[in-house]
Amino acid sequence: MFPTSVKEVEALGWDYIDIILFSGDAFIDHPSFGTAVIARWLQKYGYRVAVVPQPNWRDDLRDFRKLGRPRLYFGLNAGAMDSMVNHYTASKRLRHDDAYTPEGKAGARPDYAVTVYTKILKELFPDVPVIIGGIEASLRRLTHYDYWKDCLMPSVLVTSGADYLCYGMGERPMLELTRGIEKGWNMHRMRQIPQIAFFVKGKAPETSEGVLQLHSFEECQKSKRAFAENFHWIETHANMAHPDTIIEPVGDGYVQINPPFPTATTEEMDSFWDLPFTKLPHPRYKGKRIPAYDMIKFSVNTHRGCFGGCNFCTIAAHQGKFISSRSEKSILKEVRELNNLPDFAGNISDVGAPTANMYGMHGKNTDLCDKCKRRSCLFPKRCPNLDCDHTRLMELYRKIDSTKGIRHSYIGSGIRYDLFLTEDGFVDESSKPYLRTLVLDHTSGRLKVAPEHTEDHVLQKMAKPSFRLFCRLRTEFDKINREAGTHVGLVPYFISSHPGCTQKDMEALASNPALKGIWMDQVQDFTPTPMTTSSVMFYSGIDPRDMTEVFSEHDMEKKMRQKSFFFKNSSKKSENRLQSSKQSRIIATRKPKHKK
Repeated sequence: MFPTSVKEVEALGWDYIDIILFSGDAFIDHPSFGTAVIARWLQKYGYRVAVVPQPNWRDDLRDFRKLGRPRLYFGLNAGAMDSMVNHYTASKRLRHDDAYTPEGKAGARPDYAVTVYTKILKELFPDVPVIIGGIEASLRRLTHYDYWKDCLMPSVLVTSGADYLCYGMGERPMLELTRGIEKGWNMHRMRQIPQIAFFVKGKAPETSEGVLQLHSFEECQKSKRAFAENFHWIETHANMAHPDTIIEPVGDGYVQINPPFPTATTEEMDSFWDLPFTKLPHPRYKGKRIPAYDMIKFSVNTHRGCFGGCNFCTIAAHQGKFISSRSEKSILKEVRELNNLPDFAGNISDVGAPTANMYGMHGKNTDLCDKCKRRSCLFPKRCPNLDCDHTRLMELYRKIDSTKGIRHSYIGSGIRYDLFLTEDGFVDESSKPYLRTLVLDHTSGRLKVAPEHTEDHVLQKMAKPSFRLFCRLRTEFDKINREAGTHVGLVPYFISSHPGCTQKDMEALASNPALKGIWMDQVQDFTPTPMTTSSVMFYSGIDPRDMTEVFSEHDMEKKMRQKSFFFKNSSKKSENRLQSSKQSRIIATRKPKHKK
């Protein structure tokens, strides 16, 4: 286990620490948490890594001082979520709990944690490099709209003063940065490392081949159109196999984003998971419950990335569009080792990833993918080059279920039903068997899917398929239940107040006849988060895909009304169903009157 205190460092007999990692989350040594992944990966290459979870930034800063000065650098992240999303609801109200903190207590990290942590470390240890990473830093790497301050903010490199930013999945760039700092590489060589960003003082270089120069932060402040144009190019390059270097002028310098490492191979993916994770919270939390750990402790991650391209989602911006899959051998090894965990009863809560049924999927002709600039392989229509055969995934499920000690394996992650369904039927020969095994063998009570809305013009702004496809799913779903004599439920997720959505659209959603008989309690109010197309629409009133105008509801009361209207109608339906059920029971139990 990694040391988190002076006493634990002394117990290991260490006389120095190479790297000290600070995190806004409690420390859990599990591959679902980025701090553990980076710590284990650097440990593999011989580096001594210590972790300071959820340091107190309000007192005399003893948590930041206690382990002293590392030999190489400080690394830090805000946790598994952006700290502002973690703290506030869509109505900007303070949340009263935090799933990533012992006992779910709120208030264990500051707002804008990356910036706060970095400034403290820079003040205490000005000559020690600070590398930032994780969700918050990764998605705030360029000019972005901040919903909570309701304004544009520059790159987090500018607000924090960090030396380097590692974006995306960080194993390979973090190892290169560590080696560079250790070997004393000069600034020019350090700035050649892929998948990092940094701030440079001085005039931005002249535009050249392989370099994309954006409008400056100051231009974006003056012009919402300039901001939308910037994002169009940022998103285009984020979804390319071989993007350009990105330059964004700001203040007296510029931010440079180097292109990422190539998509991880299966062998590389296996090496990221073939590390001695304990899969347990740090011993310092003994006897305390961490809600986020309860959700993932018996789960298995099969791949990274998502080519769905939903406009409100940040997965592709962080993990990439192209799928990186683990081998069956690596996954099955992890499955077998679950039997060694305390309290494991043979039930795997989730065999998944950002989108569970994209495992092993890629283009039939990878040369075409190398040149492709599409943001989504599924919207507005499924790419004809996409191989979406589910046979390999079903075989993986079969092997997992036949592993000794495994009773059930469930799919808790989201699925894309447009990978196996069309409005007219199934995509290929593997599609129908996949849906059947998903419903009957790998769903724990209720299958959760995300049509997101019923109105096609709203779905177009979300980059989601027509609601008619959900209707097709329900037809096939009901047929499977009927033929098998089962009672698996179907739970659709919806979003209110998304750009393009009005109260009238939510009224149409709540009263849509295709949802009759479905228990609908899963709707969330749209929250604009950094580095999404939807957030750009919300702030600018412009769709960056085609630069057309789009309506967004900004009035907080009206936003709440959109969401509550859904629940109001749902409650009426539930009440009607309840009253109908009560009447049925009364009639069924009422004694018949005998004729005189």
